[in-house]
Amino acid sequence: MNKKKCLSKINPVFLNGIAHRGLHNSEYTENGLKAFENAINHGVAFEYDIHLTKDNELIVCHDEDLKRTTGKEGIIEDLTLEEIKKGYHLLDGGEVPTFQEVIDLNNGRVPMVIELKVFRKNYKPLAKKFKEYLPQLNKRDTLIISFDPRSLWPFAGKGFIRSLLVAKSDEYTWPFRLTVESVDLDMKLFEEKRVQRYVKRHFTNAWTIETNDHLVNMLPFVDTVTYQYLEPEAVKKALNNK
Repeated sequence: MNKKKCLSKINPVFLNGIAHRGLHNSEYTENGLKAFENAINHGVAFEYDIHLTKDNELIVCHDEDLKRTTGKEGIIEDLTLEEIKKGYHLLDGGEVPTFQEVIDLNNGRVPMVIELKVFRKNYKPLAKKFKEYLPQLNKRDTLIISFDPRSLWPFAGKGFIRSLLVAKSDEYTWPFRLTVESVDLDMKLFEEKRVQRYVKRHFTNAWTIETNDHLVNMLPFVDTVTYQYLEPEAVKKALNNK
C-alpha cells in the first residue's frame, strides 16, 4: 500500500510517536497497566506484545519468559492464565495483564500498536485467537505488527494496517514486506540504500529510539518512531517539525 493511502487509514496520533511497551520507567514496569495508563494520560499511542497461553488465552508481555518483568521464571506458552495471574506479579506490583484488560483500560482513548508474538511456530492458533478480538478494535486506532508475516496474513482485507517487523539480524523477512501494508524497521536498517528507496513510498516506523541522536538520525526517513526513555512531547515536536 502506498504511503498516502496508508496514512489516510490511520489515526494521525500515531505520527506523534509510539511509546514502546507503554510509557514505562523506573516506577512503571513495561507492558503493565500502569505503563499503559501513563501513556494514555500523556495522550500518546502505545505498543505492546501479546502471547498465547497454554489454555488459549492472550497475555501481555514482551518475552516468552516472565523472568525479566516479574523476577520469576516461567514460559507463558507453558502456563495457564490462572497460573500466571496467581503466581506472577510485575516488578511494580501490578498483575501481568490480559489482552482484554488492556483493551478495557484504554477504552479507545489512544491508538494502540499490537505485536503478535509467535513462539514455537504457533502463528496459526495465535492469529485465530486474536481474530476473536477484532470487533472490539477500531481500525483507524490499531496497527497490527509481527516479526512473523504468517501471523499477519490472516488479517488481509480486514481493514487494519499490518506492519512487518524487520530486524537487522533477520533481514531474510524483508521480501515479505510486499505482503502487508507497511513496515516497522530496526533503525540499523536505514543505512541501506534499498531501505531508503522503499520508505519514500511506504508508511514506515523505526524502532527502538532511545536517544535524541537516534531520533534526529531517523527523521529524514520515517513517518513515526517507537521510542522509550524519551519525553513524549519532545518526540512529538521533532516528528511534527521534520
